[in-house]
Amino acid sequence: MIKQRFADTVKPTTYENVLGADEIIVSKTDLKGHITYANDVFLRIAQLSEKEAIGSPHCLVRHPDMPRGIFKLLWDTLTDKREIFAYVKNMAKNGNYYWVFAHVTPSMDSSGTVISYHSSRRKPTTKQIEKISPLYATLLDIERKCSNPKEAANASLAALRNKLKQEGCSYDEYVFTI
Repeated sequence: MIKQRFADTVKPTTYENVLGADEIIVSKTDLKGHITYANDVFLRIAQLSEKEAIGSPHCLVRHPDMPRGIFKLLWDTLTDKREIFAYVKNMAKNGNYYWVFAHVTPSMDSSGTVISYHSSRRKPTTKQIEKISPLYATLLDIERKCSNPKEAANASLAALRNKLKQEGCSYDEYVFTI
């Protein structure tokens, strides 16, 4: 088990760990975001052993190029018992990056209580990455002007919502038109 994000101890590289076009990364977490299952593709791309992955916080693979506001949106959506799709740049144990198009869903018991989370991730196209990257850079610029992580997440999420309002679309519509 690893207790902190790779970005806290490893310098990001400019090298990509390539996810195959037909590969799917699958992981499951508990309610606090700790990994309870990781498939072989996840372990290979993130360069983790199963022992390192299980019990670790899923945010260990969060790349510093990812805005906090996107993860706030993700957790707010999951808390509302709804699924979410998002483009995410992750970081492997050696500092290499990999992009995914994530589908995250809450798993519920028979009474409708959320008991865990499930995520399936595929490789996005180069065109999709080229479209989302400038938005994420803008959100990160907003976050850098904030005095603490919570303020940063709220500010960039507000900026994202303003952009969506200006474009006259929902988050889901925006994500699926990229």
